[in-house]
Amino acid sequence: MEIVDRFPHQVFEEETWIELPDGCRLAARIWRPEGAEGAPVPAILEYLPYRKRDLTAQRDAGMHRYWAGHGYAGVRVDIRGTGESDGVLKDEYLQLELDDGVAILEWLERQPWCNGSVGMVGISWGGFNGLQIAALQPPQLKAVITICSTDDRYADDVHHMGGCLLVDNLSWASTMFDGNACPPDPALVGERWREMWHQRLDGSGLWLENWLRHQRRDDFWKHGSVCEDFSAIRCPVYAISGWADGYCNAVFRLMAGLEVPRKGLIGPWAHKYPHLGVPGPAIGFLQESLRWWDQWLKGSDTGIMDEPMLRVWMQGASPPSTRYDNRPGRWVAEPDWPSANIERQSWRLTAGHDLLTETLAETMTLDDTPHTIRSPLSVGLHSGKWCSYNAPPDLPHDQREEDGGALVFQTPLLETPLEICGEPLLELALSADRPVAMVAVRLSDIHEDDKATRVSWGVLNLTHRNSHEHPEPLEPGRRYHVQVPLKHIAQQFPAGHAIRVSISTSYWPLAWPAPEPARLTLYPCECRLQLPVREPRPQEEAALPEFGPPQSAPGLATTTLEPGSEAWRVIRDLASDVNELEVINDEGRYRFDDIDLEIAGRVRERYRYTFGSYDSVEGITDWEREFRRGDWRVRTVTHTRLTSTPTDFRIRATLDAWEGETRVFSRNWDEVIPRDLV
Repeated sequence: MEIVDRFPHQVFEEETWIELPDGCRLAARIWRPEGAEGAPVPAILEYLPYRKRDLTAQRDAGMHRYWAGHGYAGVRVDIRGTGESDGVLKDEYLQLELDDGVAILEWLERQPWCNGSVGMVGISWGGFNGLQIAALQPPQLKAVITICSTDDRYADDVHHMGGCLLVDNLSWASTMFDGNACPPDPALVGERWREMWHQRLDGSGLWLENWLRHQRRDDFWKHGSVCEDFSAIRCPVYAISGWADGYCNAVFRLMAGLEVPRKGLIGPWAHKYPHLGVPGPAIGFLQESLRWWDQWLKGSDTGIMDEPMLRVWMQGASPPSTRYDNRPGRWVAEPDWPSANIERQSWRLTAGHDLLTETLAETMTLDDTPHTIRSPLSVGLHSGKWCSYNAPPDLPHDQREEDGGALVFQTPLLETPLEICGEPLLELALSADRPVAMVAVRLSDIHEDDKATRVSWGVLNLTHRNSHEHPEPLEPGRRYHVQVPLKHIAQQFPAGHAIRVSISTSYWPLAWPAPEPARLTLYPCECRLQLPVREPRPQEEAALPEFGPPQSAPGLATTTLEPGSEAWRVIRDLASDVNELEVINDEGRYRFDDIDLEIAGRVRERYRYTFGSYDSVEGITDWEREFRRGDWRVRTVTHTRLTSTPTDFRIRATLDAWEGETRVFSRNWDEVIPRDLV
């Protein structure tokens, strides 16, 4: 990372308050060029619940100071009920949050240092509400950069995938359970801090319970899903993600669905800003963003819209690993999306476990013997996270052990390289012996030494085969034709490698299992793998402009007091037949030197089952968080445990808070929620 400390403009920084029409005050940190009151500038708004004062302060300083040094006002605002802002946050993307966002834009327009043109930027939550607020069409909002976000809160978010309940739904709910219990900083809000803190402890609620009461695509999830009406967005959009991120699919849908000027960018990264991108290579995102902001907020023709609509990292082959420093590959581009340069190539599944091109299969007499599969719950222990959040060891490991509990179909060794770009799709003919069942599909690159690197994957709750809004139970024994979309990917399979499709009936702990074990019968001759094949275009690719090196403004001075650590353990106790995935992320303890604030945080997640017992499946998350300055010390502990029976989910959770050595708050939850064809 290149740290840049000299800019065209000197930067003034302040922490201030934005008063909303109902009297609520939101906490804001603003970086702007000195003298902007006499020469107003556009503003770039990042609107998040993740605490500008501490948890995102380092990152914020590096980005917003950079933009301010180049003639913008960088504005970082804590959502109502978070950080030092008034109120209580009761869920994600509520209408109140979006209305507050519009009010912030109106406030910015009134400031003497702002010329009334505003862009919104954000990763994850901030990427979501940038799109959602754009759909409300506030006149001040001229452009959006949305990173690692989605247009569809049900079908393609942390909660569900293919109608299956993602286990990250529990993990994410627990993260916000911890975050919502954090206090405001007394150094900013004064003696009100304790009253504000207790309002949050008492009022934020158990989000996991609310989410589990909406297991199908109802109005709860349609709210905030801009795919419901892409035409509502009328300002330019730059959508960015990474292949290791959970949200890469949305970039393709936004390119296809929006009608405004738009660009898409997908690198090899996890859930990170591209200048901080891991796996690498990271890029000069801040320089790229300036080209976008200059184009749409300052009216300067930077040439960015003369370049292809979509640019992606074509990944080369890599051996399986739970973490990568860099992924080999190259940048490729498409002028628009869907692209006329992508050809769907069909591969036939056979009873002999082969994957054959449609052309070759038509020359052969194929055995149509059905295959059956009822996978052990161990399939998925090496799957990694649904989304690689901060690039700890959370990427999928070698898939060969997973394949022992799956039906496997594989191509002959490739004679020439094959490159794909887009959404693989598996068409299946199958029947089930239970009314509720799921299917998990993995696409892997098989190396010359037989190592298997997962390239893409997808899951489908078979009761959602026709609709996420109106699921229907299966009729046991009846044959169905279903389609399982896999995550979009750009990947090269080299000559001498093979392509493998693996099909299982469970994928724990990535997705919550079906109510009871189900056996699927597969009819291979009626099954097809559709791959989006892209022919290389070397001359065009060589002409693409290069991204600059990663840059950032200087961060904040911090002191590490205790180092952090991370662990990802698969534990198999053969004596008790208990299998567990344990994930630990210890942030350590560190101090922000300028405000003398110490912070510590640690989470431990455990996902367990007893061999052969679906009723034994459970997810347990434990968070600890501490803030300290001098004699002031606040500590919170949250615990969440999710279990299930064939008919119900059960949540048991606790929240405890301490001021010094005194426990000042404690609450327990014990909730039972009926399963709804999940």
